[in-house]
Amino acid sequence: MTKLYTIGFTGKPASKFFDLLRNNEVEAVVDTRISNASQLAGFAKGTDLQFFLKEIGGMGYEHNLDFAPTKELLDAYRNKKMTWEEYEVAYLNLVDMRKLGDKVNIEALHQHCLLCSEHGPEKCHRRLLAEYFQHRFNGVEIVHLK
Repeated sequence: MTKLYTIGFTGKPASKFFDLLRNNEVEAVVDTRISNASQLAGFAKGTDLQFFLKEIGGMGYEHNLDFAPTKELLDAYRNKKMTWEEYEVAYLNLVDMRKLGDKVNIEALHQHCLLCSEHGPEKCHRRLLAEYFQHRFNGVEIVHLK
């Protein structure tokens, strides 16, 4: 069984964010954002996050742009040029186009956590990606850390 976590950092103080990861024995965080360098990210800014994960929890960090939506797709949704339902279809088509089901070794993602900025997983591509992996591979359990 592959246990795959997801988490968003918005609305969480650093103490809660890192406690959730440590308490669930996450081994590494996989950053699924287009850009991990935003000043708005605070403690979740790329190089800082990598440092904090290692120092606070002995966890690894990877920024995987193949898991991120395109800027155009995200902008279309944020600017209300497409509905969430349309975004879901477009993002999953992108995942198929990138052939992630063939590229990803799902066992290597055991005890890893998909990261994005959205507080909850309901309207976030990290949930869509985790569910894609769950449908594509046998034995994937998803845990959304809130």
